[in-house]
Amino acid sequence: MSMLFSPYTIRDVKLKNRIVMAPMCMYSSYNEDGKVEDWHKVHYATRAVGQVGLIIVEATAVLPEGRISSQDLGIWSDDHVEGLSEVVRLMKKNDAKTAIQLAHAGRKATVEGNIYAPSAIPFNDQYKTPVEMTLDDIKKTVEAFKNAAVRAKNAGFDILELHAAHGYLINEFLSPLSNKRTDEYGGPAENRYRILRKIIDAVRSVWNGPLFVRISAEDYADGGMTPSLYVELVRWMKTQGVDLIDVSSGAVVPAKIDAFPGYQVPFAELIRHEAAIPTGAVGLITTGIQAEEILKNGRADLVLLARELLRHPYWPYDAAKELGVSIDSPKQYDRGWTF
Repeated sequence: MSMLFSPYTIRDVKLKNRIVMAPMCMYSSYNEDGKVEDWHKVHYATRAVGQVGLIIVEATAVLPEGRISSQDLGIWSDDHVEGLSEVVRLMKKNDAKTAIQLAHAGRKATVEGNIYAPSAIPFNDQYKTPVEMTLDDIKKTVEAFKNAAVRAKNAGFDILELHAAHGYLINEFLSPLSNKRTDEYGGPAENRYRILRKIIDAVRSVWNGPLFVRISAEDYADGGMTPSLYVELVRWMKTQGVDLIDVSSGAVVPAKIDAFPGYQVPFAELIRHEAAIPTGAVGLITTGIQAEEILKNGRADLVLLARELLRHPYWPYDAAKELGVSIDSPKQYDRGWTF
């Protein structure tokens, strides 16, 4: 039996298969108010029609200054809930489970005005220099993640993911390359982890469903984080009630990355076994056979696809054919859903 098309249960949420659409920014909130537009409704619902088991809505900013771009989705206001609820309704109507990635861009924000980071160090010479966050700024940010979790719950999402990867705010605190603080939020690993600890606790105080954290397991730079160093942090996340680690890599500092099919899968495998926690594998996964190998060899529990699902929203159909599995179709597509 195919593992890719076997169900997977996390807490009380049952996924019909182990195919996950990774969060990818659409830069489509054209009025710069963080609200859902028609594009989002079509984009996400289409992947649900294509039989993706879990769809993670793109990085959604918990504060306006935490947007990667001014056209990012937002969840810093109750005004955002209505549009997000409609996206959830459309995905669920087509039998997908739903998640949203709660995010703050930190020093990689490109919006007008001040941007914020653990230390006043720009990402590179094309980015603004951020303001070093005060303790009050940190407290405000933790509260913003908590409030965003309440709004996500009200919008009807099944799963939450915290974005602690790709050089955005939480990742900036976790990595010694971008965190040069000398207070309780800087220095040793436990201090650098402190903001994420507080965010997880705050979110867990209002959210009982599955909780994922996306990490960048490898900084690809001397003195940075590695998968082995992340094992300790992930063990802390597990004790706080995190259910799955979505294992990506890179982007906290400029670095050359040798990207090839499955290049990040070993990171997910190491963390899965060393920290004894479910993981999601990402990174140039493009075929059903490749995804099946990852699962059958115990390298991860879920497989996340990004660009491949941009190119091909009906990828699960082709993967099923490749693996010799018959899967249900939307009834409207019965005539063309042949195996």
